[in-house]
Amino acid sequence: MVNRTINMIIIHCAATKPDMDVGVKEITQWHKARGFFTIGYHYVIRRDGTLETGRDINLAGAHAIGYNEHSVGICLVGGIDDKGRPQNNFTDKQWATLKTLVKELVAKYKITEIIGHNQVAKKACPCFSVPAWLKNNMEKV
Repeated sequence: MVNRTINMIIIHCAATKPDMDVGVKEITQWHKARGFFTIGYHYVIRRDGTLETGRDINLAGAHAIGYNEHSVGICLVGGIDDKGRPQNNFTDKQWATLKTLVKELVAKYKITEIIGHNQVAKKACPCFSVPAWLKNNMEKV
């Protein structure tokens, strides 16, 4: 049983190049170096589609200022090209895992809003349009 109200999903990217296969372990190290006590995201989806659990779902995330208390943060590994520019370079396996996870979270927590980080912050993250993805039946955009 979750001890906080969750009504939103915020989708992020790790801002990593396509050849970087990182996960919860590495992102936790990055976030701790920034002063967090642990990873800010609740879930990370690796390049091969593997779903990893990050921050405990009972705890507010640290992924979108002003929205953490009532949201779940999902991070897709990837999101920039070899020159560090925003790029929608997620794998088919990542798209499939994201769709499954979002559907499960919507059903479990009665989620009313699914957005990209770029909808609440001046960032390119997650480097694709979440509204377009939702309109496309949660298929790759």
